[in-house]
Amino acid sequence: MAEPVLSVVGAVREYGERVKTRALDGADLTVERGELVALVGPSGSGKSTLLNLVGLLDRPTAGRIVLGGVDTAGLDDRGLTALRARMLGFVFQFHHLLPAFTALENVMLPEWGDRGYASKELRERSEALLRDVGLASRVHYRTNDLSGGQQQRVAIARALVRRPALVLADEPTGNLDTASSKEVFDLMRRFNVESGTTFLVVTHDGRIADQCDRVVELVDGRVTSDRRRA
Repeated sequence: MAEPVLSVVGAVREYGERVKTRALDGADLTVERGELVALVGPSGSGKSTLLNLVGLLDRPTAGRIVLGGVDTAGLDDRGLTALRARMLGFVFQFHHLLPAFTALENVMLPEWGDRGYASKELRERSEALLRDVGLASRVHYRTNDLSGGQQQRVAIARALVRRPALVLADEPTGNLDTASSKEVFDLMRRFNVESGTTFLVVTHDGRIADQCDRVVELVDGRVTSDRRRA
């Protein structure tokens, strides 16, 4: 059997010194390659904390995060940064695009920043992704000149430009109207099916969650249910 793209084993995350707050309380989660998984739960349930751990933006107080077969506990900060760049893409509720840059430049940025230059191959790959997300006519538009749905499509292209094994999407449709939300989800599903990209999507939108392969519910820092779509 293939190695899961992600294994979270007994993850605990505590904050504070004298008075400790436990945001995660022994959470377990396995995501297989090619799945599209929704992570749901009430506010304060630990969803963002778990996503930060999986995204290698924070370390657990206890437990293990295994990404692509690599136990991240043994990595220093440089190793975490390298693994994050190689394995992960990110889509946020607030897309964090740079308004002074064009759609194309925003998509190229993750690799451009690491290399220090934008290669012809990177430019062509980024342009192809923008065509794939329906923005062929907006490649050279500054992002402030795009609608909210179009900006989120740029963010999806940016998340995919390095061909990550796992994309973490934190409320990717939270600021969009119903039609734009459907377009954004349909894009994620398309890349999931056609490219085999795995998605872990935090959402409060039940309509989005119900279309995912699995719905994992987090309550009080623990996984309380994990149901597969019928």
